[in-house]
Amino acid sequence: MSEVTRIPVGEDYEVVVGRGVSSHVAGLLPDAVRQVLVVHPQDLAALADPVIAALRDAGLIVHAAGVPDAEAAKAVQVAADLWSRLGQAAFTRSDAVVAVGGGSVTDLAGFVAATWLRGVAVVHVPTTVLGMVDAAVGGKTGINTPEGKNLVGSFHPPAGVLCDLDTLDTLPEVDRAAGLAEVVKGGWIADPVILDLVEKHGRAALDPSSPVLRELVERKISVKARVVAADLKESSLREILNYGHTFGHAIELAEGYRMRHGDAVAIGMVYAAELAHAAGTLGVEDVARHRAVNERLGLPTRWTGTAGFDELRVAMGRDKKTRGATLRFVTLTSAGHPTRLVGPDEALLRTAYEAVTA
Repeated sequence: MSEVTRIPVGEDYEVVVGRGVSSHVAGLLPDAVRQVLVVHPQDLAALADPVIAALRDAGLIVHAAGVPDAEAAKAVQVAADLWSRLGQAAFTRSDAVVAVGGGSVTDLAGFVAATWLRGVAVVHVPTTVLGMVDAAVGGKTGINTPEGKNLVGSFHPPAGVLCDLDTLDTLPEVDRAAGLAEVVKGGWIADPVILDLVEKHGRAALDPSSPVLRELVERKISVKARVVAADLKESSLREILNYGHTFGHAIELAEGYRMRHGDAVAIGMVYAAELAHAAGTLGVEDVARHRAVNERLGLPTRWTGTAGFDELRVAMGRDKKTRGATLRFVTLTSAGHPTRLVGPDEALLRTAYEAVTA
C-alpha cells in the first residue's frame, strides 16, 4: 500500500484513506464474522471483485449482490430482496455486510445491515468522491419513498470505512466534480481552507492523481468525523452537515432523482446563501463567492428545471429538519460559521428561489 491516512470517528471506527487499501477489508470486520454479503452496483462488479477475493482469502463465506445504480438502489423492494438473500443464507448477528460503490449503495447496504436482526456489522468501501467524503462516514442509512429522499432510515455506524483512491481513476470527471460539492460544503460550514484550495487550483483538483484532490477528500472526511463524533443522531450540531440540502433534496425530488446529488447540493448552497442574504445574515460578497467556488469546479449555480416555487416549497416542507409546519434551514453568517434560520418568511423563500432561477 501507499501512504495511508487514518481518520478516527470518535472512538468507534476509523476511515482509512490511501491507494490499494481495498484488499485490507477483512481487517475491519469483527473477529466473529463467518459470512459476508457484498453489495455493489450491477455495473461495478469489476471494482467489487478484489474486495470479494480479499474476503475469501481471509477464509470468509462471501455472497455477492448486484443492485441498481444510483438512487434506483435506494428502494424498498431492493432492500427487501437483500433481506431475502440474508435470510436464505442464514445470516446471524455475528455476520456482516460490505458495501462497495457510491453513496447510494452505502446508504442502502447500511440500512439493510441496520435492520437485519436489528443490526449487524457493515463495512463501507466507497468508490466515488461523494461516497468517501459523505455517505460512507457517519452512520446515516436510508432509502427513498415517492414522497421524498432518505425519509426512511436509521443511524448505524459502520465497523470501518476504506477509501481506496485507486477507484477514482476510472470515475467520470463529472462525478468527481459532483462529489466535490459535498467537499465544498465542508469548507463553508467548518474548514474554509477547502474553499481556498478550490479557488487556487480549480478544475486541477479533479485530477484523480492530484495531491490536491486527496487533501480535499481528507479534509472533508475530517470535518464530518468531528461533527458526527459529537452528535451521531443529529440532535443539534450534526444538522450543519445539511447545508444546501433542504433546497437540494427538493429539486432532486422534482427531477425524479435523475440529477446528481452533488449538483443539487451545489445549487442548494447558493439558495441557502441567497436566503441568508435576504434575511440579512450573510454579506453579498459571500453569496458571490458561493457561485465563484462552484464555477471553479464546473458545478451549477442556477436551477433551470421546470418545477415552480410552490412545488419545491411543498418538498422543502418534508425536509427532516422541519418541525411541525416550521421550516428550518442551515445558513451562514460567514465562511466556517454556520447558524440556523428558523421559520423564514415566505417572501424570503421566494426571493431566494428567484435568485437561483434568474
